[in-house]
Amino acid sequence: MRKKKRSVDDDSTLDVPKSKKTKSSGRPTKSSLQDSYPDSVFVQFLKESGVTLTAGSTANEIAADQVIFQKRLQQHLRKHPRFPNIIKEFISALETYIEDPERFRNCLLPCTQVINTLFEKLPEFIEDGLNVPRLIINQLKWLDRIVDGKDLSSKLMQMVSVAPVEIQRDIITSLPEILEDSQHGDMAKELLEQCVLPAVLQASQSRMKSKAMSGSSRVPSCNNGQDSVALVLEVIKSAIRFQKTISEAWLKVVDLLVLFILHSTNANHSRRGAERVLKVKVRKGLIQENLLQKTFKGHAQVMRGYFPSILALAQGLLRSPDCFVVPFGGHMYKQAFTAFDSYCQQEVVGSLVTHACSGVSGEVDVALELLCELVSQKPAEMSQFTVFVKGILDYMDNLTSQQIRRLFHLLSCLAFGQEQHGGHIQDDMHIVIRKQLSSTVPKYKRIGIIGAVMMVGSMGACRYSLCWCIAVFFIYTPCVMALLELVRSCSESSPEAAALYYDELANLLQTCKLDPLVQVCRFYVFAFPCPLLCVSLSPFVFPASVMHNLDEDESQGGIAINLLPLMTQDQQLKTDTTQPAGVKKERRVSPLCLSSFFRLLRLCEEVQHQGDLEEIDALLGCPLILTDMEVVEKVESLSKAEREFLCSLLFYTINWFRETVNAFCKQNDPEMKMKVVTRIQNITYLQSLLQTCLAGTRETDYLLPQCVCIHIYSSGRKRKASASKNTSGDKSQLEGATEAEDSQQNEKEKEKDAKSGVSLSSYGPFFRELDVEALSVLQCGLLSRTLLDTELHSKLREEVQLGPAELLFLLEDMWRKLDFSLASAPAKKAPFLKSKTDKAVGFAHLQQKNAKEFATCCIELLPTLCTHLENCHNHFQVHIAGWHGVVDAPGVDVKEQQLMCSAYQLLLQVLHTTFSWAGFSGLEHRALLKSALGVLAGRLKEDETDLTLDQLSRWERQCTYFLLAVMLSFPPASLARRFLCQEWVTASGEKERGNKYNDALQTLLSIYLEHTDDVLKAVEEIAGEGVPELLNAAKDANSRSWPTLNRQTFLVYYKSMMAELERAVRKIPSSKQTDNQEVEKLLTWNLAVRDFHILINLVKMFDSRPVLTVCLKYGRLFLESFLKLGMPLLDYSFKKHKEDVQSLLKTIQLSTRQLHHMCGHSKIRQDTGLTNHVPALKKNLEQFVYRVKAMLTLNHCQEAFWLGNLKNRDLKGEEILSQKSQAVDEEEEESSQVQSEEEV
Repeated sequence: MRKKKRSVDDDSTLDVPKSKKTKSSGRPTKSSLQDSYPDSVFVQFLKESGVTLTAGSTANEIAADQVIFQKRLQQHLRKHPRFPNIIKEFISALETYIEDPERFRNCLLPCTQVINTLFEKLPEFIEDGLNVPRLIINQLKWLDRIVDGKDLSSKLMQMVSVAPVEIQRDIITSLPEILEDSQHGDMAKELLEQCVLPAVLQASQSRMKSKAMSGSSRVPSCNNGQDSVALVLEVIKSAIRFQKTISEAWLKVVDLLVLFILHSTNANHSRRGAERVLKVKVRKGLIQENLLQKTFKGHAQVMRGYFPSILALAQGLLRSPDCFVVPFGGHMYKQAFTAFDSYCQQEVVGSLVTHACSGVSGEVDVALELLCELVSQKPAEMSQFTVFVKGILDYMDNLTSQQIRRLFHLLSCLAFGQEQHGGHIQDDMHIVIRKQLSSTVPKYKRIGIIGAVMMVGSMGACRYSLCWCIAVFFIYTPCVMALLELVRSCSESSPEAAALYYDELANLLQTCKLDPLVQVCRFYVFAFPCPLLCVSLSPFVFPASVMHNLDEDESQGGIAINLLPLMTQDQQLKTDTTQPAGVKKERRVSPLCLSSFFRLLRLCEEVQHQGDLEEIDALLGCPLILTDMEVVEKVESLSKAEREFLCSLLFYTINWFRETVNAFCKQNDPEMKMKVVTRIQNITYLQSLLQTCLAGTRETDYLLPQCVCIHIYSSGRKRKASASKNTSGDKSQLEGATEAEDSQQNEKEKEKDAKSGVSLSSYGPFFRELDVEALSVLQCGLLSRTLLDTELHSKLREEVQLGPAELLFLLEDMWRKLDFSLASAPAKKAPFLKSKTDKAVGFAHLQQKNAKEFATCCIELLPTLCTHLENCHNHFQVHIAGWHGVVDAPGVDVKEQQLMCSAYQLLLQVLHTTFSWAGFSGLEHRALLKSALGVLAGRLKEDETDLTLDQLSRWERQCTYFLLAVMLSFPPASLARRFLCQEWVTASGEKERGNKYNDALQTLLSIYLEHTDDVLKAVEEIAGEGVPELLNAAKDANSRSWPTLNRQTFLVYYKSMMAELERAVRKIPSSKQTDNQEVEKLLTWNLAVRDFHILINLVKMFDSRPVLTVCLKYGRLFLESFLKLGMPLLDYSFKKHKEDVQSLLKTIQLSTRQLHHMCGHSKIRQDTGLTNHVPALKKNLEQFVYRVKAMLTLNHCQEAFWLGNLKNRDLKGEEILSQKSQAVDEEEEESSQVQSEEEV
C-alpha cells in the first residue's frame, strides 16, 4: 500500500473514478482504435482528453500530463448533458473494450469501479497459463489513494476464499502493502478465523503431531510453531538487511535471537554492534544463563540456522579480557554442543581445542574446564571427538602444571570413562606417559608424572563409580600397580621428581574419593624409608643440636626429624660421584622429599580416620636435629659451602614447619592449636635468620632448594641477586666509565643489606604453600594450658597467642592468595616475544578451589579481620596518647611498631582486595556480598549510628566551611615542602630508600610543584640551589636545603621538574599582536627557558641512562610548546624588546645544542630506549632553526642569520668522528655552528 496520497476534491472523488494510462503496452496495429469504435463514448472522451488508443501491441499515447488528463476527463463527464448517466455508458464501453485480452492488460488502472470489474473478471483467468491474477494484485500495490479501504479488503477476502493456493499466497503476502496500517489488525484477525480447523481435523492433526514427536530425534522436528518462528525471523532478517533504521532499533531493545540475526548479516557494523551489545547486556546481567538455556531448549531448530554466528560470538566472549562475559561464552558452547547435531558438536570441540592451544593462560583454563564438563556430562558424544582433544598433547610445552593436570584428567576420562568408548586411546596415553617418564629432561619427566597420576585417578574413579561391576576392579588393579611402580622407578633417582610424585599423589587423595587408591598409597608410605628415628650424633658440617621440641615431657624415647644428618648424607652423595663396581647402590633419601612425603602421609591418615590425626600428632611437636642458630651471627666468617648449607638447612626447616601447620591447623584440641601457633612463631623466627644468611650468599651461584617449584623451574633457578648482577654487568658495558660511581654505591648498599638481611618476598615460590585452612589460625585468641609439676600439681600455666610477627606472616600469605584468586582486574596479556612467567607458582593447592569458594572462606574470616583491625587501631591510639604523639620516643619498641604498622596496612589491603573482587558484580554472587556487608554492618551500634547521622544533619551547612578552613590552614604546597625538607629514616635509623620511597617522593614533589605559587621559581630554586649543594657534598650525602635530594633520588627530582616545567609552559596563554601582557609573557618565557637550560646542563654531571631518557622526552615536548606558543610572541616582540628576545634565543640555543649532543651520544651508545626519542627531537630542532629564520625575515633582519654544519659531539664535548671524517686532516675541518641571531 502506497503512503503517498494526492489531495482530490471530495465531491469529485466520490462520483468520478480516476483513469490513468501510463505507457501501457499493447501490440501495434496500422489503424487506431478510434476507427474501430467511432461512436464509443469511452474512445471519444479519451481522445478529447488527450489519450490516443492503439490496437494490438502498439503502446497507447498520451499527449498531456497525467494530472491534466484526469482533469479534462472529469470536466467532459461533468459537463455532458446526460450526466451522471453518461458515466454508466462510459463504463459499459470500457467493459466492451477490455474483452480483448491484449487490451485488458493495458487497462489495469487504479480506479474503484475498474478494480471491481477486474475482480469480477479475475476468476476467468485463474486457469490460464499466464499468471494474470498476480499482475492484477501487483498493480494494487501502487495505488496512489484508496477511496474505500473496507470494501477493497472485503473483496480481497472474497478472492482468498475462492482462489487457489498460489493466488491466495500472492494476495496474503501483498495485503500489508495494499491496505492501510489501521486495517492490518482486523485483516489479521479475519485471516486467523479462517485458519481454525474443524474438530475432526484438529484431532487428526494432534495425532499426527504426537506420532512425529515420538519418532523424532534429539533435535525437534519441524512443526507449525517452529515454522512460524522461522518465518518471523526470516522477515526480520530481510528487513534488517535492507533497512538500516530497523537494525538500529533492534540494537537499542535487544533480544538474544535478534542478536544472532544481526550477527549473521554480512555488514561489519552489524556484527560489531551485536558483539558489543551482547557483552554489555551480559555484563549488566540483562542476559543470563537461564535465558540462553530456554532459547536453545525451545528453539533448537531455529537456532541451528544461526550456528556460525553462535560459534563466532562464543569465541569472541571466551577471548575477551572481561571476566564477566567469559562464563557466558562457555555457556554458549555447552548449549550449542547439547542442542545441535554431530556436525555442530564437532565444530564446538574443534573451537575449544583451538582455545586450549592458543597459549593465553586464561583462555586455555576456560577451554580445558569446558571440555572436562562436556566429557562428564556427555561422555558418549565426546568420545567421538577424542582425536581432536588428543591434539592438545602437541602443545604441552606451553601449558602450566595445573593445565597439564586438567588435560590428562580430560584424556583419562575419555579413555577410562563409564561408556568404555575410549579403548583406542588407552594405548596412546600409555605410550605418551612412558615416553615422558623415560626422558632425562626434568620438564618432560614432570609431565609424565602428572599424567600418570591423573590416569591412575581416572581409573580409580571409574571403578569407584561402577558399583554394579566389581569385576572391573580386578581388571584395572594390575594396571594401576604397574603404572605406580613405573613412576616410582623413574623418579627415585631424582629427588625433585620423587617430591613431585608424592605431591601429585597427595593432591589426588585430596580431590578424589578413592578408597582403593588409599591402600595403594599407604603401601608406598610404609615402603618409604622415613627418617624419623634418632641416629648417632656423628660429626657434621655444623654441630648437631636438638631444637624446637614442644613435647618436653616426652623427650625420653621420643622421635626427632633427622634433618641435619639427612642433609649431610645428601651432600656427600652429591659430591661422591664414583662408586665401586658391584656395590649395590643404596636408596637415596633426600631432605627435599621430606615435606612432600609428610603431606602424603597426613592425607592418608585423614582419609582413613575421617580427619583424625591422632596416630601422627607426635610429628607436630617433635624436635628437629639442627644446629645452634648462634652460627647465623657469624655467617660472614663462614665459607661459601657452609653458608649455602646453612641457608638450605633453614629452608628445609621452615618448609617442614609450614607443612605441619597445614596438617594440624584444622584440629580442635586447644593443645594442638597452641602447638600450631608456636610453629608459626618458629617460622617467623627462622625467616628472620634466613634473611641474614641469604644476604651473605649474594655473590655466589647458590641454588635454592626447590621444595615446591620443581615442576615449574625444571633446571633449577638461580637467585635473583645473580641475575641482577649479570644485568648490572651488561649495563656497565653499555654505560662505560660513568657507572663507576653507581657500582661503588651498590657495593655500599650490599654491605648494608648484608647486615640487615634481604627481603623474602621474591622467595615465596620456594616455600611450601600454606593451605587455605591454615588461615583459620587467625581466629585463635589467647591460648593457655596448665603444666603439671613432678607431684602432678598444676602450679604453672603456659599462654600462647598470635604476636605482631605471626599476624603479619598470616596476613601476607592471605593477601597473596587474594591477589591471585580474587583479582579485581583481568590479567594483561604478555607482550610479543616476552618470556612468560607462571604466576600460579606457589598456588597449586589454592587452584583446587574456585574463586567463589575462596571468597566464602575469606568472608568467614571477616569478623576476625575486623577484630584485628580494631586492635591495631586501638594500639596506635594508646601509643599516641601515652607518648604525646612522638613516634620515636625513648622506650618505644621500634620493631614492634613497624610490625604493627605493616599489619595495619595489610589488613586494609586484605579488606580492599576482598571487596574489590569483580565477581561481586555478578548476580550469582550478590548473596555473598550481602553477607559480607552484613558482617560489617553488624559491628556497628545502631544507637551510635543514629546519633552520628542526627548530629551531621544539624551541621550540614557548616561542614563545607569546616572543610574550607582545614584546606586554608594547611596549604598543600607548604605541607608537601615540609615533608620534602625532612630527612626520612626507617625504624632502624637508616635512610629510607626503595621503590615505595621513590614513588612517595615523586608524589609529594608533584603536589608541591603543582600547588606552589610560582612553578618556575620553585624549579629554579631546586635545580639552581639544591642540586649544586649536592654536587659539592660527599657522594652519599644529601642536599642541605632539600634533605630528600641525594644522588639516589636525583632521577625522581629531575623527572618531576622536567614534567612540571613542560606542563607549566603549556599553560602560558598564546600571544597576539594587540596583547597588553606582552612584557609579562616575555618575562615568563625567559624564566622558563632559563630553567630549561639549567636542567639540560645537569645532564653533564648526571649522565645515566634514565636521566638521558627523561631529558630527551621532555626536551622534545618543551621545544614543541616553545614553537607553538613562544615563537609567535617573539615575532611581535622582536622590534620592541630586541635585547630580551636576543638573550632568550641565545639561552635556548645553548640548550638545543646540548640536546643535539645527546642525540649523537645516543646513536654512539646504540641504545634503543634512547634512540627512539631521537627522530622526533631532531625534527623539532630543525623546525626551531627555520622558525627563528622566519622570525628574523618577518622583522627584516635576514642578515642576522647564517647557517652552517653542526659537528656531532658527545656529552663531554668531544667530536664524534665518522669514517670519512677520520681520513681528513684536522686542519681542513671547518668549524660549524648554528647561530640563530647576531647583533642587529
